[in-house]
Amino acid sequence: MNSLPLIDISIIALYLLGMIAVGVYFSRRNTSTDQFTKASGHIPGWALGLSLYATFLSSNTFLGVPGKAFGSDWNSFVFSLSMPLAAWVAAKFFVPFYRKSGEISAYTHLEHRFGPWARTYAMLCFVLTQLARMGSIFFGIALTLEALTGIDMRTIMVVSGICIIVYTMLGGMEAVIWTEVAQGIIKTIGALVVLGIVIMEMENGFTDVLRVGNADQKFSLGSFTLTNFSTSTFWVVFLYGFFINLNNFGIDQNYVQRYHTAKSAKEAARSIWLCVYWYLPVSMLFFFIGTALYAYFQQHPELIESVKQQVAMEKGVTMESLTAADYGDKVLPHFMVTKVPRGLLGLIIAAILSAAMSTISSGMNSSATVFLKDIYQRYIDRNTSPKRELQVLYISTATMGMLAIITGILMIGVKSILDLWWQLAGIFAGGMLGLFLLGMISRTAGNAVAKLATVIGILVIIWMTFSNLLPEDYAEWRNPLHLNMVIVVGTLTIFLSGLLISRFKRSSVH
Repeated sequence: MNSLPLIDISIIALYLLGMIAVGVYFSRRNTSTDQFTKASGHIPGWALGLSLYATFLSSNTFLGVPGKAFGSDWNSFVFSLSMPLAAWVAAKFFVPFYRKSGEISAYTHLEHRFGPWARTYAMLCFVLTQLARMGSIFFGIALTLEALTGIDMRTIMVVSGICIIVYTMLGGMEAVIWTEVAQGIIKTIGALVVLGIVIMEMENGFTDVLRVGNADQKFSLGSFTLTNFSTSTFWVVFLYGFFINLNNFGIDQNYVQRYHTAKSAKEAARSIWLCVYWYLPVSMLFFFIGTALYAYFQQHPELIESVKQQVAMEKGVTMESLTAADYGDKVLPHFMVTKVPRGLLGLIIAAILSAAMSTISSGMNSSATVFLKDIYQRYIDRNTSPKRELQVLYISTATMGMLAIITGILMIGVKSILDLWWQLAGIFAGGMLGLFLLGMISRTAGNAVAKLATVIGILVIIWMTFSNLLPEDYAEWRNPLHLNMVIVVGTLTIFLSGLLISRFKRSSVH
């Protein structure tokens, strides 16, 4: 890290040591599975809300959102606008359901409702979603730190990954939540600092951002047409956002597990709304950072030439053929290298690390919980001793962390962090959410109906995702919808086909 001043290196080192110290502090309390997985139900609602907010505000937001706003417009902000509707559904229906059941795993209900296969299927979807999420986050922080330090991306992922694994294993869910409270505050301050520096570097400050943004339609939320679902319109992103956020708040083990850490169901529901109240304005802040960077480099195009040259070499194309979307993810790291003063750079890097660590640590903890409850105790050893339970949690936490690092390494070279994460999340989450809704809403759909509906849904998701690979002779069989519609159509296919098959079976009996 020779390219960074000593004061910045010291700030980053102190932050990493502080996170490990938190893990060591809480490790003294981790004497039971109940404490490791749900902090014995002693977390106040405000802290839980900040923890959920910190999980949402991952490095995909910190880096991917400004890159997306720089390369296009505010169309992706519609994702955030869909959060209140999904939060209302989750707070009203899902939180009371989980608190009443008392099951720490979000997927135990599916076995009671449809059988072991449903629980295993949902669990596999969740684990794949977590690997995609954590891998994209590792890739995001490595992309930034490589630009700042010159250290190889793989080395960055391994070193940062080991630090996250250590404090997550030591501290359990209580350490995850309280470090996320601190991390949520740190990365919000970091975002404000970045925006302040960009504005100060502009010739006329805030006024220039608005002028350039308006002139180039950078604040557009997308087309409002209701007849076009093949491009990223306002409604395509809103539908995608609603279903993904409902998946997050409603059935994602990351969130469901935390509802059990709250002192009451009311506190758990309150935490969802606190998350929304924080995330909406802060996500807008990150979009504004991307637009501000676009306006800044419009005034100083010579300062972005080195980035464009690097991307052109990586892609093997000319600089003239590049669009802003091709190098959007690299713009914020480049600005930080060239314009952020000493001391503040270390703070911002710590904010980016915190954005990554909060989501990855909670993903590791929840994945370990799912492995213990839905695999180990379900298929390997039903009568596990308390000591063995903790051993399984430690081993599975470390294993999930290493798999996430490998996933991040495999993602090196992708065009957009945010686009990649959205596509993978839509693919893995669609079937899981559809099955959950069928089980909660339909009282007549049984095991056979759910199996058939799930198979139909999986086939639809596979077709929508991969039909673009069909040769030109079969072009008419390609998916005409935008890929963000995968989770929407996949969820509705399983849910609606389950209702229709169930009704048909009742009619044929009578």
